[in-house]
Amino acid sequence: MTATFGEQSTTDDVLAGIDLSGKRILVTGVSAGLGVETARALAAHGAQVVGAARDLEKAGRATEVVRAQAANGGGIELIQLDLASLASVRTAADALVADGRPFDVVIANAGVMACPKGETADGFETQFGTNHLGHFVLINRIASLLRSGSRVVSLASAGHRFADVDLEDPNFERTPYAEFVAYGRSKTANVLFAVEFDRRHKDRGIRAAAVHPGVIQTELARHMSEEDLNRLIASIDETQPDGAPAFTWKSIPQGAATSLWAGIVAAPEAVGGRYCEDCHVAEIVEGDDIRGGVRGYAIDPDNARALWAKSEEMVGESF
Repeated sequence: MTATFGEQSTTDDVLAGIDLSGKRILVTGVSAGLGVETARALAAHGAQVVGAARDLEKAGRATEVVRAQAANGGGIELIQLDLASLASVRTAADALVADGRPFDVVIANAGVMACPKGETADGFETQFGTNHLGHFVLINRIASLLRSGSRVVSLASAGHRFADVDLEDPNFERTPYAEFVAYGRSKTANVLFAVEFDRRHKDRGIRAAAVHPGVIQTELARHMSEEDLNRLIASIDETQPDGAPAFTWKSIPQGAATSLWAGIVAAPEAVGGRYCEDCHVAEIVEGDDIRGGVRGYAIDPDNARALWAKSEEMVGESF
């Protein structure tokens, strides 16, 4: 009988009884929050985790818990990766390809949220460049290392509902900048990437899914004031139907659970090319609700193909 999981399920719930010995899994963003918890749970079940982080010293301290709880041959090695620099991304990817060891799962967890207007090292708007384009280049460059039967998990967000991608003005050169519009564009891009990557690689037995981890108090919100957070929570509650429960935070282990469910536990044909939340595949939901479901534009295959082409143009590389 297949276990059923939901919004309160944790990483340990999802991986209960699963032996990941011999599995090699790449997780980006292992210096805090969801990335650390994801790596901890994987290593505790025997996986060899490759943890990517911009600040290796910080990641080393943060992942002490991963090493302490590793079991059944599990462990973690760290690699340097700055997703806001394509030179760094390409260096990391080239090193992994030269090493030659394959991966069973890639979890694109790292990201930034609602930051002031800025640019990456390559001149891209910070959130789109970091959250989408950095992972776009990394995962495509290491695609040859993905075993048949492997999966790619792209961490998106309910925030994708704030905005569709704007392929005419991705860097806000003509559009007034708004932190959450930029965040929404980047998170929609994360979903669309999974849709198109899945289409391109499913014949190789490789599937990709996007996930919303839930709303969790982590370093991701470091650019937001307490007033900003309270205003966001109020807006979430205001859009809910009468009688719906009030907003509640997820714990970090609950937040990381959907990544592991989509990457390891769920049937590949069920999650391939889909958007998942609370350890299930989300339905398309239009309208003002920003708590559950996925917008149609975020899983539209034509939109996904157009974003892929635009992304190749922006990074100057075809895959």
